[in-house]
Amino acid sequence: MEEDGLLSFHDLPEKEWPEIVRKIRARTPARLMVGRAGAAYRTSTQMDLREAHAAARDAVCEELDLERDFDATCTNQWSLFEMCTQAIDKDQYLLRPDFGRRFSPETRAQISKHCSTGNDLQIIIGDGLSVAAVRTQAPPLLRLLDEGARAREWSLGQVFVIRHCRVGILNEIGELLAPKVAVLLIGERPGLATAESLSAYMAYQPRKTHTDANRNLISNIHPRGVSTQRASSRILNLAAQMMAVSTSGCLLREEVPTLDEI
Repeated sequence: MEEDGLLSFHDLPEKEWPEIVRKIRARTPARLMVGRAGAAYRTSTQMDLREAHAAARDAVCEELDLERDFDATCTNQWSLFEMCTQAIDKDQYLLRPDFGRRFSPETRAQISKHCSTGNDLQIIIGDGLSVAAVRTQAPPLLRLLDEGARAREWSLGQVFVIRHCRVGILNEIGELLAPKVAVLLIGERPGLATAESLSAYMAYQPRKTHTDANRNLISNIHPRGVSTQRASSRILNLAAQMMAVSTSGCLLREEVPTLDEI
């Protein structure tokens, strides 16, 4: 078929697409060449988009539940416990992002009571904007990070979970627990490609003066993005870089392999 002098693929069966087009489709969750009915999407595409939008809304509004979202094996292995920021519920969390960056004095006291200080690596799990991402990606990633940290003979701080969590909570973690490197595994804002994407925010000796410029990010951790195996390797390697040069953020460039090496 011709359209403005160009070949249109979206009306062809997928088996008739050129190989390069099939490869592009396989590499991205973007809705490429989904076809149309007149000037609109086909009904199946419209329904798919509505389903994805509903999943995104559910992921943002859902409340984290430690017992439901982490199996007993995971909870027991790392003695996971749950803390909460100053945001008292999800509505306040969404309306007041600053509350999600701070603990109350009582919460700080509880964290200090249960956690040791000065460890090489401190991992925290935050619900962020997608409980679905935390439930799906965090447990397998945590196992890989634990194994990798022990293989490197790093001391690992007590892992815990934070409800109504924003990225800026890293600063409070740094002030309270003084780790060399802090890693926050947090649910990303859902899109229409997936509602289960996790991010890993990292900082070297985070403190209250830190901004995003002092942090590094590994994002899109999900089956069609960065795999948990790949993410764990990148997180551990980046943590090692931070320890070697005593800094993080915009002053540190992550050493990542080329596409041919992945």
